[in-house]
Amino acid sequence: MTATESPERLLEDLNPSQREAVTTTTGPLAIVAGAGSGKTRVISRRAAYAIETGAIPTDQILLVTFTDKAATQMVERMAALGHRGVMARTFHAAALAQLRHFWPSRHDGAAIPAVLDSKLRLLVPLVGRLPGGYRFTPAKDIADTIEWAKVRRIKPERWVAEGADRAPIPADLFAGVYRNYERSKREAGLLDFEDMLVQTVELLEGDREAAALVRSRKRWFSVDEYQDTNPLSERLLELWLGESRDLAVVGDPDQTIYTFTGATPEFLLRFAERHAGARTVTLAENYRSSPQILELANRLIAGGERGALRATKPDGPAPSIRRFSEPEAEVRDIVAWTRAVAESGVAPAETAVLVRMNAQLPAIEDALTRAGIGFTVRGGRFFDRREVREALRILRKDRPAEQGAALVAAVERIFVEKMGLDDVAADAGSEGRERAASLELLLGIVEDLAAADPAVTIDAVAAELDRRAAAESAGQIDGVNLLTYHRAKGLEWDAVYLPSLDEGTLPIRQAKENEEIAEERRLLYVGITRARRLLVLSSTSRKPSRFLEALETARPPRRAAGVRVLPGAPMATAAAAPDDALLEALRRWRRERATADEVPAYVVFHDTTLAEIAEERPRTLPALRRVRGMGPMKLERYGPEILAVIEGVE
Repeated sequence: MTATESPERLLEDLNPSQREAVTTTTGPLAIVAGAGSGKTRVISRRAAYAIETGAIPTDQILLVTFTDKAATQMVERMAALGHRGVMARTFHAAALAQLRHFWPSRHDGAAIPAVLDSKLRLLVPLVGRLPGGYRFTPAKDIADTIEWAKVRRIKPERWVAEGADRAPIPADLFAGVYRNYERSKREAGLLDFEDMLVQTVELLEGDREAAALVRSRKRWFSVDEYQDTNPLSERLLELWLGESRDLAVVGDPDQTIYTFTGATPEFLLRFAERHAGARTVTLAENYRSSPQILELANRLIAGGERGALRATKPDGPAPSIRRFSEPEAEVRDIVAWTRAVAESGVAPAETAVLVRMNAQLPAIEDALTRAGIGFTVRGGRFFDRREVREALRILRKDRPAEQGAALVAAVERIFVEKMGLDDVAADAGSEGRERAASLELLLGIVEDLAAADPAVTIDAVAAELDRRAAAESAGQIDGVNLLTYHRAKGLEWDAVYLPSLDEGTLPIRQAKENEEIAEERRLLYVGITRARRLLVLSSTSRKPSRFLEALETARPPRRAAGVRVLPGAPMATAAAAPDDALLEALRRWRRERATADEVPAYVVFHDTTLAEIAEERPRTLPALRRVRGMGPMKLERYGPEILAVIEGVE
């Protein structure tokens, strides 16, 4: 800041709520910041204002961000405001720096252990030694559950009592893997990601001298994305604060989408209860999206925890809700829409297609490739996924000799016996669902090839898969963005397409409890609020997502102004629930069949497949084949028996 400048310059272009947040430089403060409300500007301006008004010296500030990238950007923002030297770090980076400082003096001069780059390095061999079909459980789902346990400080010996219902495998098996993982890590002299926080918390809880030194260095804190704080990072924050009351937290409970990792919005929602005298400032003016898009977002959340977002941008085109009778028609529309958007002047890099799972992307990638439209996949390519690479390796090694439909059955048999398709892993967790979806997609490609050429061989299949992998790799250029909702958090584009808003996809089939459904709703909210001007939502199912009903429901004047519904095939307006009597009958049949075949029940079918059968009530073998998880081999083996069960519950 030059001698002629004043802190007031930091307030000139702020709205009243932003100004209130920036000028509240002492005491506990909760900033509830809606999507596109300028929270990053507020965080940086508030720190600069506190320095320039003498509320806090530069070197006593810690700005806590959610990612390393956000920390770097915050440091750059502070420098642009004239304040170099302000520290911005993630919880983990700040904790690791503190551990490095204290470790040698607390461990007889020894250096701090190296940080494990990925839990999978230790977990993959441990999971591979699990009994039966559990060896197919994705190691990442085990890793995610270990993370969930560690952020709650649940040790392996307490798992069965305190976390059994969270495990992707039986509690005793998980406890054993967790215990062996911790032992392997210690023997290798490593720390994992959560250990950075666990060890720092234990240090500051048990060492008064260390705690006093840490608190003397930093005493003014600002925490971004506070809705995604977990119990362990919250405890670390408490220890950093000590007696200081200078804490500001920034977040949006309506954008909480990481509860599966242990995050909870409760710390934000109850901030004022836990910090006496706390002020709460709500940022509800949106500087990103058109009024029409915000009207849709507000209707979905129905006010949410923060209240409705208010538009500041000029009117734009009405969002479009489109209905298709088949997935292929939807993919064709994505291609046509992408071309139309480009012709209207929107750069491809300012266009995005968002999906619930990565396994939904290959069909879109293939269509864009054939249409000559460039794209970029954020967060990893389909053919780079571990299970896809392994599947292709196994198919080349086994080289089934069958052709056509017989080849499809042979490939499915290989996926079941050697990769656990249709196994318990499909119900384990997010990675298990992705893994099963990836294998089912590969099987679907084989089925399509067999339908086009009844004499297709494994060599032809492998060649086609190689072609698609090469096309996907070549597509990694500056073009249309393809990514999941989770990857899209914090990003924005001029034009956004949200396909496959169907029951079982969004909300995902495994979401059963109220909070799980609420998180799926928040995912769609995040997707909608990524768009600035152009937005399309679509469904391909006779059971569209229950969230679409909320967006199409009555309030005619507002609907007419804000949403265009394009008709397609007739679709149900509410999600059908499984027939309880039929579902129970199917489970009885599965128990009897599993006993007769001397196999675990999940080898016959897992619960999600039975639930879909109970919802759909198929009456013919072709209809039954369309149920997810019902491959040709299972259809041949169990199809007539299942149809008999359905007929018997009429």
